[in-house]
This record gives sequence, C-alpha cells and structure tokens, in this order.
Amino acid sequence: MARDVPTSRRAVLLAIFIAFGGFLFGYDMGVISGCLIMPDFIRRFGQEGTDGQYILSSSRQSIIVSLLSAGTFCGALAQAFTSDRLGRRGSILFWSAIFTVGVAIQTGTTYSLIQLVIGRYIAGLGVGSLSAIVPLYNGETAPKAIRGTILVIYQVQVISGIFFSYLFELGSHTINNSASWRIPIGLQMVWGIILLSGMFFLPESPRHLLGTGRGDEARKVVADLNGVPEDDPLVIEIVEELDFAIREENMGGKATWLECFSTRNALWRRTINGMMLQFIQQLNGQNFYYYYGDTFFQSAGAGLSPYVIQTVLGAVSVIGTLPALYFIETWGRRKSLLLGASGQAICALIVALVGHTTLAPTGTPTSALTARNRAGGDVVITFAVFQVFIFGTTWGPTPWVYLGESFPLRVRPKSIALGSATNWFWNFMLSFFSPRIVDRIGPMIMLVFFGMLVFGYIYVYFAIPETKGLTLEEVDELYRSGTPSWRSVGWRPSEKHYHHEVHEKRASDSTENS
Repeated sequence: MARDVPTSRRAVLLAIFIAFGGFLFGYDMGVISGCLIMPDFIRRFGQEGTDGQYILSSSRQSIIVSLLSAGTFCGALAQAFTSDRLGRRGSILFWSAIFTVGVAIQTGTTYSLIQLVIGRYIAGLGVGSLSAIVPLYNGETAPKAIRGTILVIYQVQVISGIFFSYLFELGSHTINNSASWRIPIGLQMVWGIILLSGMFFLPESPRHLLGTGRGDEARKVVADLNGVPEDDPLVIEIVEELDFAIREENMGGKATWLECFSTRNALWRRTINGMMLQFIQQLNGQNFYYYYGDTFFQSAGAGLSPYVIQTVLGAVSVIGTLPALYFIETWGRRKSLLLGASGQAICALIVALVGHTTLAPTGTPTSALTARNRAGGDVVITFAVFQVFIFGTTWGPTPWVYLGESFPLRVRPKSIALGSATNWFWNFMLSFFSPRIVDRIGPMIMLVFFGMLVFGYIYVYFAIPETKGLTLEEVDELYRSGTPSWRSVGWRPSEKHYHHEVHEKRASDSTENS
C-alpha cells in the first residue's frame, strides 16, 4: 500500500511565503479606503466647492478606486502567457516588479490625478497577475492532504494585507501633510521588494518543470517539498503519475482559450464554476466595506472614528479567516460556501433595512444625530462586522481554493486566469458604480448583495461538487463521472491511476527481493 504524501514543513513555509502575493493584493485594496477621506488627499485630488472647501466627488472616487481593478483584470489574463513562457517562479518575479513600479508612480505624484490613477492601473497589473499565479503555484506544489489549507493561507494573507493597511492609516491619518497618505501607499514598495527578493530562493513548480521536459529538476523539487531523498519510492510515484497525466493532456497539441470551455472532461463546467464563484464572491458585500467603509460609516453615527471602525473590521476579517484553515478540510468546500451564503445574506438584509430606516442622511453633523440614528448605526456596524467575519471564514478563501484545484495542467493557467479575471472585472464594476448607487439609495445597496447571496446559495447547491481530499488528477475523474454536485460529498475515485499501480508493483517486488 502506498503511503500518504507527508506534510513537509518546507512545503508549508514555501506556500506561506508565496501567499505573500495575497498580502500585496489585500494591502493595495484596503489602503485606498482611508485615503479617500484624508484632508490632504482630498485637497490634492479633489475639486474646490462653491464654499471653498475641497471635496472628492463620487465620480472621482470611482475612478481612483476602480482603475486598480481595471489593471488587475488585464493582469489576471496576461499572466496566462507569462506563467507558461517564464514559468510560475519567473512569472511571479516579473509581475512583482511591475507592481513595485506602479506603487512608485503613485507615491511620487503631487497633484496629478492622472499620474495617480496610472500608477494604480500599473500596480493593478501586478496584483491581478499574482492573484492568479499564487493559487496556481500553491495548487501545484502542495501535498494533497493540506492543499486546501495551504490555499486558504493565500486568503489569510489577503485579509492580513487589508488589516495592516488600516492599521498604518489609523496611525498616519493625523499627519497634516502628504505623508498622511504617502506613507501607507509607499509601504507597498517594501512588500513588492520582499516578494521579489524571496522568489530568487524558491523552486519552480514540479508540474511546470515536467511539462517543459526538465524531469531531473522536477524530481529534486518533489523530493525537497516532501522531505525525502530523490530516489524515495514516493518521489518516483508522484513524478511518474504527473508525467503520465501531462503526456495524456498534451496529446491534443497546444491548449487554446476555447478549450477551457470544451466538453472534454467537463472542462466547460469547471471553468464556468470557477468564474461563477469569483463573480458571486465579489458581490457578497464585503468589498463594499473594504473600499468605501470609511465613507459609509461616517453616516452611521458611532462614537468612534471611521478609521477605528475600519481597523476593527480588518481585525475581524483576519480572525474570521483563521478558522477557515481548519474548516476548509473538515466542513469541505460545499458546506463552507452554503453556510457562508446563508449567514451573510441575513447580515446584509439587516444592514439594508435598519440602515435605510434609521440612519441619518449623509453629511448630517454628529451633533444633530438622534438616539434613533445612533442606535441604528450601532446595529449596522454590528452586522457589518458579523458579515465580514463570516466572509473571512467561508466565501473569502473557498473560491480561491476551488480555483486552484479544479483544472488539469493542460488548461490550468488559462482557466485560472479566466476565474481571476472574472473576480477583477466584477471588482472593477463594484468599485466604479458603488459610490454612485449609494448616492441614490444609500444603505439599500446591501439588498443587491443580499440577492446575490441567495443566488449564490442556490448555485453552489446545484453546481459545485465537493473536491476535498482529492488529488488534481482525481478531480478529473469526479467531473467525468457525472456525479450530481449535491451527491458528491463522500465520492471516491473508482479507477486506479496507472502509475500508482506501477508504484504498488515496485514496492511489492522490493519487499519480495529483500
């Protein structure tokens, strides 16, 4: 009997460091929220009103926030080309450098809105590509027993990045000059350089090495990641099975984008599922809090500053993500998504109705708030915290886990690129239109997210199979089997992979000879 793949400390440490790309993603997403209400930032990039006061209109807020998402959409697609040509490791190096350049352009601007948004777009190219490559890399290097947990680490890093951006802005927003926003934005260059430097010491993905004919390097990486010698039977088994799967996948020639939607091995269903989960995730409501929470909570009438409230939300997000490291492998993917959609929908509905009926109009002075306004604000903030916590435990990490483990090597970079691009497209739509929608309907925008969460529950129940504990090759068989998603929990592969049998035979022969 072949033994289980060991949980290598090196593999875990490697995954944690690679997931630092998620920290960049989260930090860049969170940092702009506080900048939008900093007086110096508003004076430099806003417009002077008739009363002599500077304001940052909803249209300018939309442009500043959404240009990052526009870049991430393009970057998520572009990485599909670089991850094959440069390798997973080389691609991470390249896009980390692009991200760092974009941050430098943002930090160096003085009064130019155009320079600021160009810098955000370029940084977005790096963030979007890394959001696709990191799950791809981790999915290809992690032992299956902990693959879900390791992919969750990516989301932990994303949420940690958001939280640290809030912390730095909590400390810097009281500075009465451009340092109030330059410091938190400029710190991103440090994060980019850390990732860029560390990649020089990390290995290439063994699947990519085998796919490009570098078998000896692949064996060495597999051995290192599993903490065993290169001639260990486990290494032989893993490499032979990967090599066999790669040859089978490549028999049809070079993969195309259209192949991601082919009927072979239900690839169309997998790609659509990956894209739909990312679409639903973006319209859960939590990103509205991340992008515009400071502005939104100003009207909630709490006794705390919006920076403090946002920092509390960030801390709750981090705390909420940590249980996902356990639940992703005990609950599984389906249960996490179903429970998460239910809990978040309840929170979004309460925020919408209570906020609409009790909150004061935007711009109402604090001294004019009634007891009803303040009580309603407390309820809104409380259930916003609950929603963010539930998101961190369920819908935050799970779509990325599913994306990283659902596709065969042949189309994996392209399929993951489509999923990530979907994420960023709807991130762009959310960040661009949210301020305009809130201007018209206020807290009732949460009803949009409530409806999406109800739809998400239905979609997951009927369309998303359980992939917990399966190898990437066994996921292929699950989809080929045609098992209904609602009956996929407990499914086990019926066929033995050829090279697993080879390993069994070799182990048996070795025992007999000894």
